[in-house]
Amino acid sequence: MLKIGLIREGKIPADNRVALTPAHCKFINKTQEGLEVIIQQSLARCYTDEEYIMAGVEVKDDVSDCDILLGIKEVPLDMLIPHKTYLFFSHTKKMQPYNQKLIKEVIAKKITLIDYECLEHEDGKRIIGFGFFAGVVGAHNGIMAYGKKTGAFDLGRVNSNESFNDLIHTYFGLNIPPIKIAVTGSGRVAHGVLEIMNLLGIHEVEPDEYLEKQFPYPVYVHLKGRDLYVHSNKNTYNRNDFHQHPSSYKCTFDQYIPHTDILMNGIYWDHDIPRLFEKDALQNADFNIKTIADITDDRYGSVPCNLGDSTIEDPVYGVDKKTLEKTAPYLQHTVDMMSVGNLPNELPRDASRYFGQQLIKHVLKDIIDGNSSIIDKATIVKNGVLTEHYSYMKEYAGVSS
Repeated sequence: MLKIGLIREGKIPADNRVALTPAHCKFINKTQEGLEVIIQQSLARCYTDEEYIMAGVEVKDDVSDCDILLGIKEVPLDMLIPHKTYLFFSHTKKMQPYNQKLIKEVIAKKITLIDYECLEHEDGKRIIGFGFFAGVVGAHNGIMAYGKKTGAFDLGRVNSNESFNDLIHTYFGLNIPPIKIAVTGSGRVAHGVLEIMNLLGIHEVEPDEYLEKQFPYPVYVHLKGRDLYVHSNKNTYNRNDFHQHPSSYKCTFDQYIPHTDILMNGIYWDHDIPRLFEKDALQNADFNIKTIADITDDRYGSVPCNLGDSTIEDPVYGVDKKTLEKTAPYLQHTVDMMSVGNLPNELPRDASRYFGQQLIKHVLKDIIDGNSSIIDKATIVKNGVLTEHYSYMKEYAGVSS
């Protein structure tokens, strides 16, 4: 019998999302012969222990007899069980300094680490993630922040609603002024943002219209890679070449800055990719952007005035356009930043249902059967050994060559 354990989240603040809902666990236990899902007791989940018990799932404190352990956020070092296989978002593939101890401990305890973020189809597209609901919540928060800054309208918090369906009802009758919104990215995050744009009745326009025309109603432009980057010498864009040689490209977003009221940033960023603008651009007289929802949330990343995470409780802070320092939001001289790192926690049940469905549909069989190229490519460490695909992390992981 192969046992999968759904572990409690140990990172603080606690994450309330789950990899599998009670309904998902019930489905697996009933339909997958030789496989059982067990739940570790937790008070922090969006689904209670009692809901899992009602679904016929065993709930207990000790899951050390499980073969595979599923979490969401990084597992604290003292909670890692040696010789187990873990799936969670480790945030290590970019060699993030704050998780260097984590990857070293995974290796020391001879753990197998499969990172959700690294599960990809053959074309490189992510298989599972919470990006759609990050986009939904981030877009809502960006619109909410603009309303508070300008006093044009009053939009409440996402987490005052029980579900996404309830949230939709709060948009009825909301009157958005004729503003311009730039949406960047083409993945799940951007799709979530576009869902909110459509629900709010904000019209999509083409880039040239966005730059040249004024509208009597709110509009947005959706900017993907070819709209944002050109080769520094050839003045062209090739997707494959861009992903292989991003430093050979320059960003053209500066032309949109004077025409944009809200920036909804959902674009992937790494250190070699040009930023949308440089931080000192805030000091320019034509920097028109008043609110930025940096949904991908890379500190000093594609949006360099992201000075660090905000929180669900206090999601918006200001950046002084003169001093470029963090300050209170909604002031005349600030650009207001929304940079919450765990946005889907505001709609945890919806986000968890979506995530679990994708996990069952696209990943579960490969985990059970083994010998899967998808799983192999997402395995950062196998039995305490850094895999070949992630050999570039040797120095970061403290592995001798």
